[in-house]
Amino acid sequence: MAFGRSKKIEEPRVQPVGWVDAWEFAIGTEERPAGGDRKNAVHGPRAFRVPSGGGMHRVFAPCAFFPPESQSSTSTPGDLRLFEDPEGQQVLCYLAAPEDRGGERHFQVHDGDGRVIGSIHTAAALRRALKPEWYIEQPGRPAIVSCHEWAKGGTKGIVQRGAGKLFTSVVQGVADLGAEGGDHSSPQRPLEWRANDELVMTSQGHRSFLLRAGWIDRRLVFAYALVRNG
Repeated sequence: MAFGRSKKIEEPRVQPVGWVDAWEFAIGTEERPAGGDRKNAVHGPRAFRVPSGGGMHRVFAPCAFFPPESQSSTSTPGDLRLFEDPEGQQVLCYLAAPEDRGGERHFQVHDGDGRVIGSIHTAAALRRALKPEWYIEQPGRPAIVSCHEWAKGGTKGIVQRGAGKLFTSVVQGVADLGAEGGDHSSPQRPLEWRANDELVMTSQGHRSFLLRAGWIDRRLVFAYALVRNG
């Protein structure tokens, strides 16, 4: 019998959770963080992941998957897709190549059956001083606009306004959660997104999101992140 060696922990794979009811999520591969008896973090496929639990029970469950590497050679240029399964068999949503309209770029978002469910827009460089840099359109709802002013008080201010402690750990740990293929620039303060006067969601860069309005179609948020992350 060997002494001084820690027994390897055999843990089950973190199962996917439903994207429809996801309220906070970030792009990453980490499923279980290092800590306690777990010497190294456990990773899985790149996905939008929902945090839950704490300590040794902390997990980041996938709710929408990026295309597996086996599909990279067959994808169409400019065609961005997400899947409901890690094998890439069930399309959740996708964006076709953007259209230029009057100085703006429009990205139509389709569901897995090809129906248009909304759109993502960005103003051209010369018009950004007059129009929002990014906004999301969902049928039957006001445009969801990225506010130019950062969320007051940063992460702490968001929590004080009711976002919850769970999101605090998400925005503070977004570098770890999305480290693989992520944006390694300096941390950004949370940005608020509003539909008229309603606070709809808060984002950390374009990789971590907290929803505040239940009516927003999560697939449109995924699509925005796809556009920004390529």
